[in-house]
This record gives sequence, C-alpha cells and structure tokens, in this order.
Amino acid sequence: MKSQQDIINSLPVHLRPFISKQNYDDYTPQDQAVWRFLMYQLTTNLKASAHPLYFDGLKGTGIDVESIPKIEVMNQQLSKIGWRAAVVDGFIPPAIFIEFLAHRVLVVAVNIRSIDHMLYTPAPDIIHESAGHAPFIIDIDYAEYLENVGKVGRRVISSKGDIDFYEAIRALSIIKESPDSSAQEIADAEQHLTNTIDKYKDDKPSEATLLSRLQWWTTEYGLVGTVDDYRIYGAGLLSSLGESTNCLDDDKVKKIPLTINAIATTYDITNEQPNLFVAKNCRHLSQIAEEFERSLCYYKGGSESLCAAVEAETVNTAVYCSGLEVSGVISNVVRDATGNVIYFNTTGPTQLAYREKEIEGHGTDYHAPGFGSPVGKLQAQNRCLSTYSIDNLKLYGIEIGKRVQLEFLSGITVDGVLISIYRRDGKNLLLSFEDCTVTDLENNMLFAPDWGTYDMAVGQDITSVYGGSADQSTYPLYKQPSDSVTLKTDFDQEKLALFDFYRQIRALRESGEQDAARLSQLTQDYVASVHEEWLVYFELLELNVNYDSDQNTITSLRVKLVALRAEANEETQTLINYGLNRFSITE
Repeated sequence: MKSQQDIINSLPVHLRPFISKQNYDDYTPQDQAVWRFLMYQLTTNLKASAHPLYFDGLKGTGIDVESIPKIEVMNQQLSKIGWRAAVVDGFIPPAIFIEFLAHRVLVVAVNIRSIDHMLYTPAPDIIHESAGHAPFIIDIDYAEYLENVGKVGRRVISSKGDIDFYEAIRALSIIKESPDSSAQEIADAEQHLTNTIDKYKDDKPSEATLLSRLQWWTTEYGLVGTVDDYRIYGAGLLSSLGESTNCLDDDKVKKIPLTINAIATTYDITNEQPNLFVAKNCRHLSQIAEEFERSLCYYKGGSESLCAAVEAETVNTAVYCSGLEVSGVISNVVRDATGNVIYFNTTGPTQLAYREKEIEGHGTDYHAPGFGSPVGKLQAQNRCLSTYSIDNLKLYGIEIGKRVQLEFLSGITVDGVLISIYRRDGKNLLLSFEDCTVTDLENNMLFAPDWGTYDMAVGQDITSVYGGSADQSTYPLYKQPSDSVTLKTDFDQEKLALFDFYRQIRALRESGEQDAARLSQLTQDYVASVHEEWLVYFELLELNVNYDSDQNTITSLRVKLVALRAEANEETQTLINYGLNRFSITE
C-alpha cells in the first residue's frame, strides 16, 4: 500500500505544496458520528434516486458508511482503476484542482463539516468529495470525463476576477469554520465577497468561469437518463440531504437535456438550483467536454485568443508555430488591417519555454520587465523562418556575428548584430541580437539598442494561447495558501467529556455483543450530565431501539429529542426530524 508521502512524491513539483496529509487521529469521536449520521441518511434517501453505480462505487473506492475513510485505503482501491487520491486543506485554486484530475488524482478535503454545518458547509469537506465524487470513478466513461476535464481545464484562461473571487471565497470559508470568529468578522468577509462579485459582474465570463459552469451542471449537480426518467450522479446532490430529495420535484426543479449550452447558465452556490441538466450517459459528458475544448483559445490560437489573454490580465502562454512558448501577462497585441497579429508584448516576469520546459537562461529573472516580438513571415521568403536550416539562413544573410536586417511583411523591421540562434528539433525558435533596433511600418520604436539584448521569437503564427505558464516548475502561479481551514483546537474538559460519550457509544455499537447493562448505565450517565447534544441523544436512541430496551427509556430519549428540536435552529430541526423519521417517530 502506497503511503501518502509516496503519492505526494509522484506528483509534479508545483502541485506538491497543495497536498496535505491526513492524520486520522485528528478526527474526533464527534466527527465520526457526524459522518455516520449523514452517510446513513444519504444512502437511505438515495436508494431509489442515485445512479445504480453509486453504491457499488462506495465499496469500490474504499468508502464505508460507518467511519470516515482513510486516504490510504481509498488509494489502494483507486489504484486498481489507475487513479489516486490525495488530501487538501480547504479551497485550492480551481486551476490547481483541475490539473490534479489531468493526472488522475482525486483531491479530497481533509476536514469534515462540523456538527453546526451538517446540512451545508462553506468549505470543502471529506463527505462531499469522497462520498460524492469518488464512487463514479469506477465507471470508465465518467473517469475519462474527469480526466478530459482536467486536461482541458489546465489550459483555460482565468481572469483577474476569477482569482479575486477565489481569494474572497476561501477567506470567507476559513472565517466561517473558525469557532473564534466574531459576527463582525464573518459579516466583513461576506461583504468582501459581495463586493468582489459586484466588481466583476458585468465582465464577460472567462474560459475558467465557463468551465466551472460545465462542471457545476455535470459533476456537481448532474442528472443522467432522460428528463422524464433520471438518476442522480452529481456530487453536490449526492452529499446534500435536502437537495437530493427536493431536486426530484419536477414541478419545482426544471429538467433540461444537457448540451454545450449549459455553460450559458449561471448558478448560485447559496441556494438550491431551480433547474438541472440531464446527460444521456457518462459518455455523453466527454462529448460535451470535447465540444467545449474546440471553443477555447488554446485550441484556436490567433490574434483573437491573444486579445482574450489581454482582457484576462493574468499570466497566459502564447505558442508560436515553431513551438516556442511565451508565458507572461500579455499586455499588448498589434494587428494588421486584416486582423492578423503582427507583434505582441508581455509586461512583467516572462518565461520562454519549449515543450513546457523553460529554455535555459530565459526565465522570469532574465525577462523580468517583459517581452515583445513580431509574428509573421519575412519579405522575400515563402515559408516560416523557423523551418530554415543554418545553411539556408546564411543564404539570406542571417549569420551569427554579422549585422542582420529582417524585414517582415507587416512592415516591422529588426536590425541588429545576431549573436545566437536557439534551435530545437530542427527548428529555429529564438534569434538574439545586440545593438538592435526594432521599428514598425510607421517607424515607431519597439526596441532600442540601449535596452540590452533583443531576443526575437520565431514563428509566422500563434497556434495556441492557454492559461498559466508553460513550465510551472520554474514559474509557479500559485503558492500554497498560508491559511488553513482545518483548525487544530485545544478542547476544554467539558468538550473532551462529551467526546468520551461519543467514543463509548461507538465502542458499544462496534463490540458485536449486546451489553444491556452497559448501555443502560451509559444512557443514565448522559442524561444526568451537563451535555445537551442532540446527536448523542440520537445515537443512544438508536442503540436502545436496536437493543429492544424498555419502552420507558426509548420514550424518554424520544421526548428529549423532540424537546431539543423545539429549541433548535432550522437546520438542527431538520436533522432531528431525519433521525426521528428513521424510527417512524415524527411528533
């Protein structure tokens, strides 16, 4: 069995900082009770409505209803189908999450929702991601869709608004989960999120936003079948006690056949969805992903894609037809009268790479101020400059150590002393000049000799523009978040005493032998204690019903739960009702 560290070591270097480790002993007996209650209720509710693979998938991916899954066990099971699992702490950047899928890694939040947020948690948790996403990976077509989404997702262009939204939602989730947060701190974080949404609400949705909508309406809130006969497979529905039931009401929730048009539909993470999309089958999902891929800048390239990168104001990569990759904040695109790109610039740290490997000496330190280069053919040449051999170049007067003048069809002129030619796989990727002047058709200065060495990218077309940097091992865009959602709390004696009741109940239930005297004493001890936690009362009621204890004890526990329900908030009332309904107790 591979250890968690083995999994971490097998990942690309830039992904490793985002992986945490699951210390199983950090889960409290209360955490285990929360898992068990929700999983029993969910699996009961989903017997008729979940896709049939769901229950086989729980077993097939090492997920047990009785206790929180161990990541090593999940890995052992997932490895049989070519996948792995790794734990993360809270929200991670969407681009990073997506890239894990491309490597067939299912990321699972290490924390579990608290007893106060059992119906809904503002942060990712192990219930949603292990019991929601993992089961369907046993389906080849679904697993292929996840992998395809990962490959597509690591290429989509994210906007500055996407990044600001991620930072705001992560900050809010951390504050809401912290028991030490004040009401004012929560209100401030909520207001910051609202302000962020308002700031970018009129912006054109980025590729990353469109992909997030596709994921939302498929892997998170997807149905499969037909609009008249469907089953649930979306993890958001599978892990929600309320919405997994409410979504079946066709009068309240409209069912729409899934097409690529789903990306035009926005969603609200704070409310139940008024409509859901129905895929024909899991293979249908990959077909939708392939159609989405063809709309992306990395698939299309050209000046339109470069302009989309400019609008994004984030780090993106432009790929020349030679294979040279230029990664940075693309800030300016010059086009000719027909709309073709003839020159573009980046601002700030820029990387030059080939086949997603940084070219030695051309990292962000060297190109810290930015980069600019022409795109197109030279005059009097009928093919791309990148395709000429060294001897062919000499025939055109392009020779190392000599002053060279390159005149492009666009009117851009490069005039300088050629000091080097960088070639790979029989192609010219980069020409470097000293004492170089670069001007456009109107003699505007694009580069002056006193600016230093001029590195000119070679290529007549931009074949692709994609999100992020080419070589993230040397130009990482995201750092490991400093804030943690999984809070290590020093519990007081009263809380530890409460946990001990949970522990004793679990030990009694798992012993395999009915010890009526021990259960009776445990019940009396809890009733006489200072604790008033409804979930302990429910677990005691469950055990006493299973033990066929005397009716007075069962009735007193039921009455106590009903009394707690009357004093509780709406969420807790809902949970207590679920528990009472298990024993057909509804009054």
